[in-house]
Amino acid sequence: MKIVSKAVSLAMVTLIIFISISTTNINTYACLNLSSNNRNVVNAAVIFFRMDDPFTMKTAESLENIAKDNKNNIKFTFFDPKNNIAVQNEMLDSVVKSNYDLIILYLSNNKQDVVADVINRVKTKNKPLILMNIPTDVISNVYNLYNKIAFVTPDSKKAGVAEGKIIADLWNSNKMDIDKNRDNVLQYVLLQGPTNDPQVVDRSKYAISTINDSGIKTEQLIAINAGWYKDLAKDSIESLFLKYSDQIEAIISNNDAMAIGAIEALQKYGYNTGDKSRNIAVVGIDGLQEAIDLIDKGSMSGTVIQDSNVLAEVLYNVGMNLYNNLNPIENTNYQIENREIIIPYPYDVYTGKLNNQ
Repeated sequence: MKIVSKAVSLAMVTLIIFISISTTNINTYACLNLSSNNRNVVNAAVIFFRMDDPFTMKTAESLENIAKDNKNNIKFTFFDPKNNIAVQNEMLDSVVKSNYDLIILYLSNNKQDVVADVINRVKTKNKPLILMNIPTDVISNVYNLYNKIAFVTPDSKKAGVAEGKIIADLWNSNKMDIDKNRDNVLQYVLLQGPTNDPQVVDRSKYAISTINDSGIKTEQLIAINAGWYKDLAKDSIESLFLKYSDQIEAIISNNDAMAIGAIEALQKYGYNTGDKSRNIAVVGIDGLQEAIDLIDKGSMSGTVIQDSNVLAEVLYNVGMNLYNNLNPIENTNYQIENREIIIPYPYDVYTGKLNNQ
């Protein structure tokens, strides 16, 4: 009887374990099934070439705000390759293989072979792709590699024109303060971003041409590639100031971060601290709050505003359209030029509280 009893008990225990395991497997399967079949939140991977850039940080914040307002539609995950091409490639490989539905990518290297390779890698997994700030000539050679891609770029010509107009207006209204050597020529230093970024060429070219078109003669003392970095711009101006200090009448910067670095360098030598006789006109692009504060203090002359919310909306709307197999600009008022979706920045300028009232 004891043997029979033990046998019955063992059978019951085995049955209970079997039922328990079976139930667990069924519940797990049901949960996975529910998740995969009913998920409608787009999981978007955002890889900017660096995340410590102030405007990039503002853009990431704007995207996060969109995600909060549309939490049933999209989720953004940010990756920071720290401007390292090898790291960016590793991150892209990981993202392509992972459970992401949309990839937004700002490449640190936008040469044609690199861009084509990226497109083909994403294409193998059939994931929608947004590429930012790719040169027009590159786009014309790679756009037909994949049908789930969109190219997004700002109209940097307009940004350059707006920046040049700030300088032209300053010259026309305060020429005696700017033209320190009274030679009727604007001597300037140009702070540029990376030379492989199409924004850099247009911002620089059209800022200067706008000044010249206003009837103002210019002389470029030196152009510095500071790579969008505040600290690099600061160090460059510090080292060059002793050579050019009595010649510099303006510093024209491709972005606010470098302009802010330039101002910090100037202030080290007692310039741009409030004394009009020791002030050099400094202008930038982005509309960063720090730049606006410096303008209000009289340390910076002006900035061209790029609204990060506008860029975030474009990335969201275009991304959702791609994910839903729609035309990238479906239900938007975006314009396409040379196969590029133009970010509709208004490019307002800020030159101080009184001037902007």
